[in-house]
This record gives sequence, structure tokens and C-alpha cells, in this order.
Amino acid sequence: MILGLSLSTFTTLHVVLSLVGIGAGLVVLADLVAGRFRPGWTLLFLASTDATSVTGFMFPYETFLPSHWVGVVSLLALTGAIVALYIKSLSGPWRAIYVVTAVLALYLNVFVGVVQAFQKIGPLRALAPTQSEPPFAIAQGLVLVLFSVLGVLALRRFRPSQFR
Repeated sequence: MILGLSLSTFTTLHVVLSLVGIGAGLVVLADLVAGRFRPGWTLLFLASTDATSVTGFMFPYETFLPSHWVGVVSLLALTGAIVALYIKSLSGPWRAIYVVTAVLALYLNVFVGVVQAFQKIGPLRALAPTQSEPPFAIAQGLVLVLFSVLGVLALRRFRPSQFR
């Protein structure tokens, strides 16, 4: 039991939060690349991605795992994005800090999603049973390149002064 929920129910909650975070994050990323800002989608992305990272630490474990390190980095990135957006109002260097940390948090959520997909989806698991095979590396490499390119575009195009 975690938070009064069975492990299965808690896992479902964690996965739903992650999928909501990824979906909302993709909308936010598309907006950043297009030079737009939608506060509601942004709040949904930040809150659900934060909740995903926090709930990831609530699963039973005996040793600190690589997934926990991803969670720590994600929480640090989300903290940077939240401070930049809601406290520093994207002023000066905080615009770039927001874009970089928001894109990083989304990338990490997608990165974990790819890991989980290769672990849980039969045909993907067959392609890379130990996640050291080329199909897994190619998938993660493509995700990294895609987020790097979109992050650079977002950094160049998102100008918050037009939203004040």
C-alpha cells in the first residue's frame, strides 16, 4: 500500500501522471517553439511532471536506482522552471533558464517513457531485452536529438516580453 492505494493502483496513478505530463509538455514545447505561451497548459505540464517525479520516489526500493537519479535531476529542472516562470517572471536570464529546464524536464519524462516502453511492450522488449541493443540506443538517440533541436528552437523563438 502506498498512500492508501494498492501497488497496482498507485502504479496506474504514476503512469497516468506521467502521460499527462508528457502530453501537456509536448503542447508547451510546441508553444515555446512557436513563440506562444499558454499558462493553463504550462501549469498542467509542470504540476503533473512534478507529481510524476515525486511519486516515483514512493515505490518500494532497497537501493538508490538510476531511475532515482533521473527523478532528482527532473525535480531540480522543474524547480528551476518554476522559479524562472513564477518567481522571476522570465526576466533577463530567467527566460533561458525556464526554456532549458522545462525542455529538460519533458525530455527526462520521455526518456523514462522510452525505457518503460522497451521494458513493458513485448515487441520492443524482443528488440532490446537488456536495453543495450542498437534499437534501444537508436530510439533514445533520436529522442535526444529531437529534444535538443526543439530546445534550441524554443530558446531562439520564445520571447516572454510579448506576453506581458
